[in-house]
Order: sequence, then C-alpha cells, then structure tokens
Amino acid sequence: MPGLPHSTYVSLTTFRRTGQPVSTPVWAAPDGEDLVVWTRADSGKVKRLRHTPRVTVAPCDVRGRVRGPAVEATAGFVDRADRPRALAALRRTYGWRFQAGYVTSRLWARLTRPGTERHEILRIRPS
Repeated sequence: MPGLPHSTYVSLTTFRRTGQPVSTPVWAAPDGEDLVVWTRADSGKVKRLRHTPRVTVAPCDVRGRVRGPAVEATAGFVDRADRPRALAALRRTYGWRFQAGYVTSRLWARLTRPGTERHEILRIRPS
C-alpha cells in the first residue's frame, strides 16, 4: 500500500453527502505516517468531513493540478491535547510562511471574536 504523498501542496478530496467529490489544494505537513492540515473552521472541507471521514490525497501544484496518484485515506479533527504536535509539524515543514499566517490569524481572532477558534487542524491517515 502506498503511503500518503509528501509535497508542498496536496489535493485533498472530500465527499459531499451525495458522494460527489470536491478537491482542494492544501498545505499538508507529514507527522509520522500521517499528514496534518490547518484550515478554516468554517470551510467546506470541514463541513464535509463532519459527515464522512473518507478522503483521498494526491500530490499537486498550488492550483490543484494533480501530479501523482491519489491515495485513499481517512481524516479527523485534531483534539486540543494533540494540537502542539500538529502545529510543530506544520512549522517544521512550512517555517515562517506558516508561522506568519498562524500568528496573524490568532491576533485577528482575539480582536474580532475573543475566545473562539477560527481554524481546525485535520489529521489524515492512510486507509
């Protein structure tokens, strides 16, 4: 069984209730055998994952053009206790680019909606 792809961007495909696939290019950092993804909590992919954990991931470019085979996987939400480990994986992989977005997001959340979390971290595991 092939492992999950490791590239700057991966095409994360989630599935609507009807079974229709929806692909989105995302940053995904390796964390052991898994990948972690930081995304907006109100995004479509998060809403779709609340209904089904089934996903596929494939290496792609920034525009989502697939550059390799897709791999079946399952995705779930990282709980509060595991967030530091997932954030460390994202920082290791994307460095200052991730950190700048993360800090900006946290600051904006504090100013506009104190006490709320604007982002989710997803953990993707090979099936």
